Amino acid sequence: MVTEGTWRRSVSIGESLADARRQAGLTVSQVSQQTRIRESIIRDIEQGDFTACGGDFYARGHIRSIAGAVGTDSVPLISEYDTDHGPLHPLRAAEVFEHSKPIKIRERHSPSLAMIVVVVLLAIIGYSAYRLVSSHNKSSGHPAAIAGSSSASTRPSVRPSPTVKASATPSVTPSDVVIKVAAAEECWVLLSRASDGSQIYMGVVPAGQSMTWTEKQPVSIRLGNPGGITLTVDGQRQSIGTVLPVTLNYSPKGGATPSSQPGSSSGAQAG
Repeated sequence: MVTEGTWRRSVSIGESLADARRQAGLTVSQVSQQTRIRESIIRDIEQGDFTACGGDFYARGHIRSIAGAVGTDSVPLISEYDTDHGPLHPLRAAEVFEHSKPIKIRERHSPSLAMIVVVVLLAIIGYSAYRLVSSHNKSSGHPAAIAGSSSASTRPSVRPSPTVKASATPSVTPSDVVIKVAAAEECWVLLSRASDGSQIYMGVVPAGQSMTWTEKQPVSIRLGNPGGITLTVDGQRQSIGTVLPVTLNYSPKGGATPSSQPGSSSGAQAG
């Protein structure tokens, strides 16, 4: 008889997720839209390659999110990952907020020698012309120059009035949506704009801490451990009826459209 443990050892994590996705009738693109994980990373994971995840912590989070989207249990998959790669070590703050890949910055090319020579020559010519005109005006005693200097000396000086800078402290307006996540347990959070899917924040809210965002546009928030956090929107606590990864949508007008991914035991309810 083939037990689940024997089957797990013969089928890799990536193959298990790929089989569950095909059985759920989902494409890689659809799983990417639900989990906010790039298609290339999902394909690498299904082939057993976790290097693009950016570390063991994010790899476990991706396995949990993909498993929730395709409707399979993530616990044995993460246990198998721990067996192959070692248990989860305590996170440093730098590991949570650092980029998974280094950002490439375009190097600025220094100006050519010919350009420097041209600039220097132009500066010398301009300075020489200025000295020539100044010496000519002094020697001839040009009336216009004398009149200009006398009028300038008698003209009262006007001191500029100080400029009042506006306060940089952000204020919450009725058109904003304020989202607060208070974590009793560690929770992975992905906050993005609902209009174009652009990422506002992705990371972990450590246990015992909280984070708050104030946005003027509709947003989508993905919670990896909804059972371990308290979600507050515009000062009102939200009731989430699931412990599996869930995606919720909120708009500045107070509207909420919660949705749980395939594999969740029940849908979330927005307060």
